[in-house]
Amino acid sequence: MRITGKELVQKFEAFAPSHLAEEGDPIGLAVGTLDKPVSKMMVTLDVRPEVVAEAIENGVDFIFAHHPPIFRPLKNLTSDIPQNKMFHDLIKHDITVYAAHTNLDITENGMNDWLAEAIGLSDTEVMTETTREYYKKLAVMVPVENAAEVRDALTAAGAGQIGTNYVDCSYTIKGTGRFTPIKGAYPTIGDVNEAEEVTELKVEVVVPNRLVKAVEQALIQAHPYEEPAYDLYTIENLYDSFGLGRVGNLAEPMTFIDFAQKMKETFQVEGLRYITGDENQLIQRVAVCGGDGGKFYADALKKQADVYITGDVYYHVGHDMEADGLSVIDPGHHIEQICKPKLVELFTEWKSELDWDVEIVSSSLNTDPFKFL
Repeated sequence: MRITGKELVQKFEAFAPSHLAEEGDPIGLAVGTLDKPVSKMMVTLDVRPEVVAEAIENGVDFIFAHHPPIFRPLKNLTSDIPQNKMFHDLIKHDITVYAAHTNLDITENGMNDWLAEAIGLSDTEVMTETTREYYKKLAVMVPVENAAEVRDALTAAGAGQIGTNYVDCSYTIKGTGRFTPIKGAYPTIGDVNEAEEVTELKVEVVVPNRLVKAVEQALIQAHPYEEPAYDLYTIENLYDSFGLGRVGNLAEPMTFIDFAQKMKETFQVEGLRYITGDENQLIQRVAVCGGDGGKFYADALKKQADVYITGDVYYHVGHDMEADGLSVIDPGHHIEQICKPKLVELFTEWKSELDWDVEIVSSSLNTDPFKFL
């Protein structure tokens, strides 16, 4: 099945919703249109002139990037500037560019979970909470014989999941429904102007806020009544926490210097910077935040991390980290390239599941601007 960019993005944003992105982050469509079919897409960490040249050479018509190509407003689009010429080439070859940045960092099973997995962390939790998504309780009255069908429709639409280990959760109470259809009604049960009593089940499920509309539509389509009776209200003590960074534990403690060496090998970097007061310190609890996460180091301390891994640590922030007694490893921003194979895996899974007719490739280029002597 041929798909458009819009269909591809809709599927992705169900996984990493745009509302999770940090305020001001220029995610989403950057170049081109989402309305045309996608035949070959390429995933990349960065959109650089050499990446665009690679896309053109390989007949790519859709680039999916982690880092948005336009972080700051452009002053002009003159083609004499190499970075600007890149946009001319994209438009000339009708290549769409879409970026998922902090929404991919924040979402569950996204960038920071991939980094935590690569490090070998277990029992992970969010380091810096950025948003909470509350749940609603939906309670609907339905005839006994239709209850299973309605319940299945609700859970298929995303209701009834509690935590990460339980799905299809619901609660049922039996009762009596009373109603009188009047002129203009087309009742499923009973006759116009005659009072009716029906044995009904009250089915209760929890629904995350983002899925309320979809679940309501599923309810209305599956329910046998012309006017289904249901309640919807916010649950104050049930929510999902989303945020930047992850904190977890290593299977076994190791010295800081051995761990730093392991991280160099894990992320395949030529060199890394580190801050520590004791290279032989035993560490086991680790915080990680992809990208430029120096400003969040206080949250790593609050989570009692022994060491914090992030990129682009500034000189004076490094002094503050040192003064606060936090050991830090800076392997660079480019470790986020882990997103390329992970995104290919994700899109390939959806391609198989939904029978998409699209070729999915990864940029083969290393876009890290830094070299080490």
